[in-house]
Amino acid sequence: MTDQVAAVVVTYNRVDKLGRVLDSILAQSRSVDRLIVIDNASTDSTPQLLAVYEDDPRVEVVRLDSNTGGAGGFAAGMERAYERGADWVWIMDDDCYTEENALEKLLAGHADAEQELGRNVPYSCSLVRYTDGSICEMNNAGATWDWGRLIAKGQRAVLITNCSFVSVLIPRRSIAKYGLPLVEYFIWFDDMEYTLRISADGPGVQILDSVVTHDMPTNRGVNFGDLNPGNAWKFLYGARNESSYRWHHDDKLAWVQFVATTYAWMVKGGVGRRLQLRVAKQILAGLKFDPKPKMARSVR
Repeated sequence: MTDQVAAVVVTYNRVDKLGRVLDSILAQSRSVDRLIVIDNASTDSTPQLLAVYEDDPRVEVVRLDSNTGGAGGFAAGMERAYERGADWVWIMDDDCYTEENALEKLLAGHADAEQELGRNVPYSCSLVRYTDGSICEMNNAGATWDWGRLIAKGQRAVLITNCSFVSVLIPRRSIAKYGLPLVEYFIWFDDMEYTLRISADGPGVQILDSVVTHDMPTNRGVNFGDLNPGNAWKFLYGARNESSYRWHHDDKLAWVQFVATTYAWMVKGGVGRRLQLRVAKQILAGLKFDPKPKMARSVR
């Protein structure tokens, strides 16, 4: 029996890009068996756009009652895919355009990596480009110390410790064993926490020939020096969530390094003292904030 692949896209008020994302998924050289779209209670014309796809039996639209952030949306979509019996769940944002063979390359590369390594691989991800063809700064995967182990064996894949939720293929067994993303994170670091969590038995892989494009406004990585009153809400989630992870699930030195780096970025970026104080409060809040993952409901 051929494995079943369910793609999951989480969207919120991005109707101008969503159609191109969905069309690229539905046109894959290795067709998806199901495409689950989680609408995080969009207030634009997203429902009207999604209605166009109603006749495609592969498409399932789930409209949530409220915006649960990327974390809540991916948890809902992955749980739905799991309950529908998917063997693989392929997740991405609503501004991620997939090349035609992205899924085919992911599946093949994942299988080749497992055969060479002689163990299960917890996830695989694509190479993420920006719209001009350069690497997408925000979506660089974290490499292991022996990242070139598979390249040395002739494969087009590198070993990684974590990645963002932009074209990630997750086998069912990882979800069954480690559960779902932390809904309580809402946004920021939910992807890092999840891929780090499911890497407990060994790193994941990035398949270099599986390519997607992340259509972001600007090609810039995460930097607390960019904090301003308009985007503070997102950075405050980031400060709390990463503080929580570093304190409770990493080592205390990593937490100290995170705090020092965050402060250095803010000083270098000229972030005002009032915003610095708000970040500091969220970092301290992370010391008591330690949500536990929800497990997917078994249906087999």
